[in-house]
Amino acid sequence: MPGTIFSIYSDVIRGGVYILEIFLAKSHRLTIKKFKHIILPVGYYYYVGSAQKNFTQRILRHLKKRKTVHWHIDHLTSSRKTIIEKIYCFPGSPKVFEEEVSNDFIYKSNAKIILKGFGNSDCKTTQTNLYFLKRKIPYSHFIERYQSIVLFNPSSKEISG
Repeated sequence: MPGTIFSIYSDVIRGGVYILEIFLAKSHRLTIKKFKHIILPVGYYYYVGSAQKNFTQRILRHLKKRKTVHWHIDHLTSSRKTIIEKIYCFPGSPKVFEEEVSNDFIYKSNAKIILKGFGNSDCKTTQTNLYFLKRKIPYSHFIERYQSIVLFNPSSKEISG
């Protein structure tokens, strides 16, 4: 997607950790067999992920609504009921930082775990990589905790139908 902020840095950002801030406007039932009995309530979901190569492409993929559903998070990000409002990036952060950030959500944000085992099969110390809050976490919370964070606010130009 030419013109996006990520395309400017695609040669620079090789890997890192990220947090997707996802707003779910209407309750949603996932189509994942493991979680089919759970209906997600309206609110904010924070997904912690990492891409140690092709970081830019991973972020851009998350923004697309039309995609082959591959990861757990794709079931949420491809829904018309969701919008990715913000993406917090930690360029150059190692994979182990993903687990640290993920665990911080329980202890530092009072987030709830609705889907234990969601998106964290490659993490040894986390219960999930998806956290729920009724209200959005202010940007100042992330700046206070992580000084090296980069905030990206996707616009309709970055999100493809």
